[in-house]
Amino acid sequence: MAGGANKRKKDAASLSFKAIGNGFKEIGVTFVEGDIKTKLSYLIFGLGPILRGQFLIGAALLLCEVLFFWFMFGFGWQYLSKITTLGTVETHKVKRKTVYGDNSFLILLFGILCIFAIIAFITIWYINVKVNRNEELALKQGKKLPSNKDAFRSLFDKNFDKTLLALPVTGVFVFTVLPIVFMILVAFTNYDKNHQAPTNLFTWVGLENFKNLVSFSGTGLGPTFIKVLLWTLIWAFLATFIDYFLGLAVAILINKKGIKFKRLWRTILVLTIAVPQFVSLLYVMKMFANDGIINGYLIKWGIIDNYIPFWSDPMLARITIIVVNIWIGIPYMMLIATGLLMNIPEDLYESAKIDGANGWQMFRSITLPYMLFVTGPFLLTQYTGNLNNFNVIYLLTQGRPQSMNMAERAGASDLLVTWLYKMTVTDTNYKMAAVLGIVVFIVTAFISLGVYNMLPSVRDEEGFQ
Repeated sequence: MAGGANKRKKDAASLSFKAIGNGFKEIGVTFVEGDIKTKLSYLIFGLGPILRGQFLIGAALLLCEVLFFWFMFGFGWQYLSKITTLGTVETHKVKRKTVYGDNSFLILLFGILCIFAIIAFITIWYINVKVNRNEELALKQGKKLPSNKDAFRSLFDKNFDKTLLALPVTGVFVFTVLPIVFMILVAFTNYDKNHQAPTNLFTWVGLENFKNLVSFSGTGLGPTFIKVLLWTLIWAFLATFIDYFLGLAVAILINKKGIKFKRLWRTILVLTIAVPQFVSLLYVMKMFANDGIINGYLIKWGIIDNYIPFWSDPMLARITIIVVNIWIGIPYMMLIATGLLMNIPEDLYESAKIDGANGWQMFRSITLPYMLFVTGPFLLTQYTGNLNNFNVIYLLTQGRPQSMNMAERAGASDLLVTWLYKMTVTDTNYKMAAVLGIVVFIVTAFISLGVYNMLPSVRDEEGFQ
């Protein structure tokens, strides 16, 4: 299996290099063999198609070139030229007049946008070369080039997929890709509350923030980071698998022959899903508070003398969070398991009973393998979701209780994602929040990719069937 995977990776890398080589070769061949129209198109986008009567395609390519130079020289270059320093002139006052200087935030943001614009420009230039190449080859073969009307109609017929995807792809780039790249680059700066543009510029600091996160000396965040990371992994594991097996057990119990009022039990469990989660969590947080209803009645009935520190004791707070999450998570798993259990052939259980298998043996050999096979991807999704489960942690404890030996406002019940939120919103420590964001992505991606390749439903789908 491993050898096959390595071979596929090598083949993919080989094909990538081959495609790049073929692309450069095509550019050279097109220029050498091309006519004067094609050669001029290397400098003036779309000139070749325009001179051949392809006004729509040529005008679109030429417009892209004009917009690029207008953007770069009229706006973008002033930011791109300063991206190596992120600005040197701070906004200051001369007597009563405010003299505006550089803005590190805008320099970084629009500098990234300029880099993407350059990449897009190169891509469009290559498309321009290919268009000229295809037109020349078609004319040499005696073919007639499509009319402008045909080219326009193709946008809603043959090339409708490109027309339809243009807006969504642009949206993904603007609202997803660009912010992610910006966040990654912020991790290599000193952007925090003491370096707020435009009055206080921030600049590049290399790997200093990453070193600070794993440093165990001085003001390093190493001890806090390790504690939060371990609790995040433990929480995600327990929250996923306890809910999974208990939800499966409840589904099996309700589906068991002889159980009455099955619809009633399912309805009661589903009602917990119908109530908005943030309402339930805030209510539970108040219930388990020091002066909440739980402690109040336990003291009133004489069961305890002093309140139980559900949220102020680190270990008890973590246990309470896991228990509350069980109440929230079981109904989801019960519903999923109910549908899947009904698809297991009854003949398998009948055959097992004839062979003398008991209930536990049938569960271990029939029910559990089937459920794990079908719900493997779901389990992985749940685990990665729990790694970033902001709602349960923050609405119940806000990451508390605080610990003296944990830095940067991190609490004993904080996950990486809630710690990141505190750094961003409370402390405006954007540089370390960006570092944590990268760490969260690496941890999630590493676990997801590693476990995904181990899932039976991925490795041996045909074998199971």
